[in-house]
Amino acid sequence: MLTDVVVTGDNGSIDGQGSVWWDWFESRSLNYSRPHLVEFTSSDHVVVSNLTFLNAPAYNIHPVYCSYVLVQNISISAPGGSPYTIGIVPDSSNNVCIEDSLIKVGYDAISLKSGWDEYGIAYDRPTKDVHIRRVYLQSTSGSSIAFGSEMSGGISNVHVEQVRIHNSYSGIEFRTTKGRGGYIKRIIISNVELKNITMAFGASGDCGSHPDDNFDPNAIPILDQITLQNVTGSKITVAGNFTGLAESPFTSLCLFNVALTIPSTSTSWTCSNVVGYSESVSPEPCPELKSSHSNSSSFCYSILNSYGKSTDL
Repeated sequence: MLTDVVVTGDNGSIDGQGSVWWDWFESRSLNYSRPHLVEFTSSDHVVVSNLTFLNAPAYNIHPVYCSYVLVQNISISAPGGSPYTIGIVPDSSNNVCIEDSLIKVGYDAISLKSGWDEYGIAYDRPTKDVHIRRVYLQSTSGSSIAFGSEMSGGISNVHVEQVRIHNSYSGIEFRTTKGRGGYIKRIIISNVELKNITMAFGASGDCGSHPDDNFDPNAIPILDQITLQNVTGSKITVAGNFTGLAESPFTSLCLFNVALTIPSTSTSWTCSNVVGYSESVSPEPCPELKSSHSNSSSFCYSILNSYGKSTDL
């Protein structure tokens, strides 16, 4: 419950010395969750800048229930084998900007979240109006940019641009499952360079666990209006795996000007329960991403749509 908070330094370091926590976590000897390096709760106008974060036990920077957050010129590092270490986690927060930063961690580099099952649905605080730009990301076992799977309060209006993702398991991934409710929508990701990635893009409707048995299995999440454009990739094993829900197919998943180099023996795309549109995409996407909509501007989300305009991408 703070206002106007600045954590900064002349490239000073905060070292979480997380190795003991990683050992406890992997040996299943913890009866509680691991701590995070820097966490802000219910605060406004927060700046974190010009710092190096090392060896977090779990998350490095975690703004939760916050507004107007700037993370700028940050370096985050944890060993590739550190379990589920995550860089920056905007969680049920709005008006967040992450820019000019380098993140190399064990799991997700940047992970957007907004509450877990019935608790997130009841609290009803989305993560929205997020801008991520000019970042270099590496995630050994997770995704360099992840949405969910805890997204029950909703995630929307996210703009990601000018991103370099290297040496990662997954480049960009959308995660959810039955019982989450909520939505992931109005997301645009552009000008991305991928190199040495196992799976360039992913979207899964069957990802993540539940906090307890009180979740509502009929709380079906929505994934809609996702645009990926101006993406190049080399040394890619799988182009994309998009697996929606039969009860709630993923819709308006749009790809423009995407060029990925993958082995000829690999399966390029896997799609089920998704509806999308594609243009100038290589390798050739699956049929579910070849909608017959003649006017992509009304079907696909673009930056100008967010200002109330409809225009071709």
